Amino acid sequence: MPEPARGVLITRPEPGASDTAVRIAALGLQPIIGSLLEIRLLPARLPAAEQLQAVLAASGNAVAALPATHRALPLLAVGDATATRAREAGFTDVHSAEGDARALAELAGRICRSDGAALLLAAGRGQGGALAADLRGRGFRVLRRVVYAAEPVAALPDAARVALAAGTLAAALFFSAETSRHWVRLLRRARLCDTVRGVEALAIGQPAAVAIEVLPWRRIRVAARPTQDAMLALLP
Repeated sequence: MPEPARGVLITRPEPGASDTAVRIAALGLQPIIGSLLEIRLLPARLPAAEQLQAVLAASGNAVAALPATHRALPLLAVGDATATRAREAGFTDVHSAEGDARALAELAGRICRSDGAALLLAAGRGQGGALAADLRGRGFRVLRRVVYAAEPVAALPDAARVALAAGTLAAALFFSAETSRHWVRLLRRARLCDTVRGVEALAIGQPAAVAIEVLPWRRIRVAARPTQDAMLALLP
């Protein structure tokens, strides 16, 4: 009998993809990195640290763009992975919302003062608008700055193409709706849609799941919480 498929495709960008690969290998599965987005830091004029009461990071990708002058400020992270990346970058007062953008706004509401100094929301291009609106609705003054862009790769990564052709994938992880949409575009362009029939798609949330419903997956499962831990708990 053929060996069961043990490959797990990681579609998130670096450096998060390598972190996820380590976790998957520890589960006895074969991580296959096929990042669909590339992170590019963007120049941004940030307010001085003394003008702020806290920094909010809805993605770990924003952390690398934050200067040393801001590392003494409280940093509110959307989840544990982002919080870990912030601590590794030198932030000492880090809080994790352990959830999504709404959980991050609720965390800010608990530990920050709406009548205090402004909150810096470090975000990706095209991201963070709803979070900023939520925070402003709670009475906060929010300074949203675009510090990075997540740019789609031009073609399906070779590692993903090879694994699909060989039938060695057991699962594919999708950490955002943007990544899911680009995956569909790339598979259609490469005429490989049917190759996912034996693969289980694992999505971090409902928007990411809905974006890949057009493909003939073995099944699609959504994490109980919008965290990496909850996604990995779904692995076979």
